[in-house]
Amino acid sequence: MAEPFLHYTRQGGGPPLLLLHGNGEDGSYFVHQMDAFSLHYTVYAIDTRGHGRSPRGDAPFTMEQFAKDLLAFMDEEAIQKANILGFSDGGNIALTFALAHPERVDRLILNGANLDPSGVKLHIQIPIVLGYAAASLFGRMSPKAKHNAEILGLMVKEPHIPAQALETLYIPTLVIVGTRDMIRDAHTLLIAGSLPLGRLEMIVGDHFIAAKSPDEFNEAVAAFLADTRSDCI
Repeated sequence: MAEPFLHYTRQGGGPPLLLLHGNGEDGSYFVHQMDAFSLHYTVYAIDTRGHGRSPRGDAPFTMEQFAKDLLAFMDEEAIQKANILGFSDGGNIALTFALAHPERVDRLILNGANLDPSGVKLHIQIPIVLGYAAASLFGRMSPKAKHNAEILGLMVKEPHIPAQALETLYIPTLVIVGTRDMIRDAHTLLIAGSLPLGRLEMIVGDHFIAAKSPDEFNEAVAAFLADTRSDCI
């Protein structure tokens, strides 16, 4: 069988748990999750297309394409169904994927995800927009600037998920954020409240709670994955 297009690190044994990193990062973001979750799951920390050690390729750089890449990865690895944990843009990919292929998702964890760019707090989004404009300008002359423009463009233009679409997603979902997250509180509440089987967890901290408060984050995620109550199946 051919090597998967997406680079990944695998650890542990048990039901599959896919970890999707945020914008401009790679699978190593989850260094504090690998050991903890691999005790009970086969954990895959995946590099998104054009991130880390995964090649850029020629396909569009969009959430929809990243979701298609994830489907191809699961097929290549013979993963019929998986738990998926996505952070930031990884959460947006996870949600896009789940809406397109709900039958391939067991449980979903959305850490700092958003439905559209308006979900990001303005004081965070404005520098991103300005950085994107500058990188786009210099991208004509610099391959590095062109790459930066493509990365920043994801946060300026993506995602575009209508809240109403979440109402049809009957997958147990944990929406987990920091109390000082870069995602607006009202937006996070909209996501959790629109999901029929959604639940909300807030941990003291900023957007990067998985990295900065791993014990609390891992405990909340592990409890959710192990929960067998009727509203989660």
